[in-house]
Amino acid sequence: MTPASTGASTTVDAAASVPSPPDASPDSRVSPGGPGYRRMSLALFLAGVATFALLYSTQALLPLISGEFGVSASDASWTVAGATGGLAVFVLPMSVLSERYGRRTVMTASLAVAVTVGLLVPFAPSLTALVALRAVQGAALAGLPASATAYLAEEVTPRALVSAIGLFVAGNSVGGMSGRVVTGWVAQEWGWRVAVGVIGVIAVACALAFRVLLPAPRHFRPGSLRPRVLARTVREHLSNPLLRRLYAIGALFMTVFGGVYTVIGYRLTQAPFGLPQGIVGSIFLVYLVGTVSASTAGRLVGRLGRRGALYAAGGTTAAGLLLSLADSLPLVLAGLVLITAGFFTGHTAASSAVGRTATHGRAQASALYQSAYYVGSSAGSTVGAVAFHGSGWAGTVGVGLLAVLGVVTITVLGTRAARAAQSREGLGRAA
Repeated sequence: MTPASTGASTTVDAAASVPSPPDASPDSRVSPGGPGYRRMSLALFLAGVATFALLYSTQALLPLISGEFGVSASDASWTVAGATGGLAVFVLPMSVLSERYGRRTVMTASLAVAVTVGLLVPFAPSLTALVALRAVQGAALAGLPASATAYLAEEVTPRALVSAIGLFVAGNSVGGMSGRVVTGWVAQEWGWRVAVGVIGVIAVACALAFRVLLPAPRHFRPGSLRPRVLARTVREHLSNPLLRRLYAIGALFMTVFGGVYTVIGYRLTQAPFGLPQGIVGSIFLVYLVGTVSASTAGRLVGRLGRRGALYAAGGTTAAGLLLSLADSLPLVLAGLVLITAGFFTGHTAASSAVGRTATHGRAQASALYQSAYYVGSSAGSTVGAVAFHGSGWAGTVGVGLLAVLGVVTITVLGTRAARAAQSREGLGRAA
């Protein structure tokens, strides 16, 4: 969920780690106002819209999918978990393929497969077929976050890189939000199949425009596929205690977020609220809060430090979860605002720390974070729905609070480890 994507900081760190080819001079790269910059930015914005509109296209429609196939919330949630799980598994391999075959090639192929599957999704004859199609779609979409930032790092001047990536991230956010809102209103009139079909058509248009607009790469130099080097880099990252903690924190925050937004549609369509599907889809406009909190998280980290920001994010998320237990729509919405703000703040603090912590192979370090992040999304969607099926909304909130407790516990352990390391360094200097 990029903004959801929601992974703005992860994206920037991964991009910043991509080295420039030795013969690429800064003057030959694209900059704002220069030829091709607007086309490039618009192309990647549209790619972001298509990616996240497709990835979460069924999330607002789960009550309708449950009704048609006669399944529980936990069963229907696999249409979300399958897509995010596919992306989590394939984001690292796709990052390797883009090093060998080119960023634009991998992005084009990924979008082509994803939109083709998107046009088949409305015709799924069973829940099993629907989940399988969504898993293939998620695996295909993994080629976008794996390649887009590397493309920008190679083709855009360093000074303009953050703003260029910001437009891609904005596309992620707009796609994730608008996909849910559009499907909600369309499904209210014509059903979930027409709704996901509309998203598929929109994604096709975005994919075609992306391919026409995106300039041919001028600075890409293919590398060799070296599985041993990649495996060694991944092992080194996973053996780093701080990186492991950051990966776990990202997964746990996304467990909360994935569970809440997968199940909230069921709660709001049932008593005592009984909201129509279009209104339920519009609830995802709360994502705009996430865009603001993600953009201000850097200042919060600067004021409180990374661990302080994580404590604040965990507390905000927990407060939102507890507030959402009320049988009052304004209080539930206020709870969703706090959950969203806390999630985006925590995710931004954790993901931005990954690039600073990894001293080499930052692209792979960020890809591992994205994998953990989407594993958390899949787990949250499934476990949160199972808890809702067994214990109602209180069960889903309970799962979220346990995940927040995990974030706080890991952060406390990290704080103690940092203090112990500082003490050892002080003793070493004294000796």
